[in-house]
Amino acid sequence: MTMSAIGRRTLAAVALTSGAALLAPKTRAQSTFPTQPIRLIVSQAAGSNTDVVARLMAEPMARKLGQPVVVENRAGANGVIATTYIKQQRPDGHTIALVGVSLLTFNPYLYSNLPYDPARDFTYIAPVSDTPFVLVVSPKSGITSLADFVARAKTQPGRLTFSSAGIGNSTHLATEMLADRTGIQLTHVPYAGTTQALTAVMTGEVDAMISVLGNALPQIRDRSLVPLAAVAAARSPDLPDLPTLTEAGVNAPVMPGWLALVGPAGMPEPVVMLLNSAVREALADPAVTRNMVASNIVPIPGSAEDIRGRVARDGDVWGGFIRTKNLRVE
Repeated sequence: MTMSAIGRRTLAAVALTSGAALLAPKTRAQSTFPTQPIRLIVSQAAGSNTDVVARLMAEPMARKLGQPVVVENRAGANGVIATTYIKQQRPDGHTIALVGVSLLTFNPYLYSNLPYDPARDFTYIAPVSDTPFVLVVSPKSGITSLADFVARAKTQPGRLTFSSAGIGNSTHLATEMLADRTGIQLTHVPYAGTTQALTAVMTGEVDAMISVLGNALPQIRDRSLVPLAAVAAARSPDLPDLPTLTEAGVNAPVMPGWLALVGPAGMPEPVVMLLNSAVREALADPAVTRNMVASNIVPIPGSAEDIRGRVARDGDVWGGFIRTKNLRVE
């Protein structure tokens, strides 16, 4: 064998070795996440729509990531407790949160001293789901249609009451928008959560509520609640005879009910991409899809930029409305 042949082989071996060395750190870096269980913080209480989605997603995400995904509820203060907590965590991907539209889009307009900035303090990871809402009234009210509801409110301004899951909550803002677009006056009675607010309507303690459809549907079916309109872009397959607000003649924007996965600011892009991939695979899981559909939850797989787009669009509509109506939470 000639020296030139030996030299060529040696150079080739060195090149291969060097290439492997260059690739090794990247491979090792990618394999360092996740190295421990992932904590999935939920901004609402157990049994809420957000909690249900988180628990449906946890197992298939864990299979993809190779680590347990542990759901942890940190409810309260319109999600401010959970989002403030997430903001303070290490941006390594091991602590993330499932949050709703109100936390990223409504709260900046509702609070004068919000302890977080949605654009600065979080890494957007993935859109997860959306949900329709429904306007319901108490059977004791005697109201059977949206036209009846509006007519009574106009003849008795402020007499009709509506409950919500809290001041500034989606259930509050949606009803304020309905009142604004129909020219009626309603009296707001906030509660500590969805369960209490719906129970108040069933018992006749208050007259009406705009609720997440999945939360109200069992009570609609057993006639503990009377549905008046779907607060959604289309009719629900579960209530095919129930018109949307638009079909009933009310020109009002649809209340967004989306959930998104976020983490602390500064998360590495490979970690974000892996988590986004885990969300997409979870949403494609037949069992997850089946359970979401059964709960009137719509999967919305997509990119982190999709969430930024939703925040911007919904902020234009609902942020402007909040400012115009001077709605504040102190």
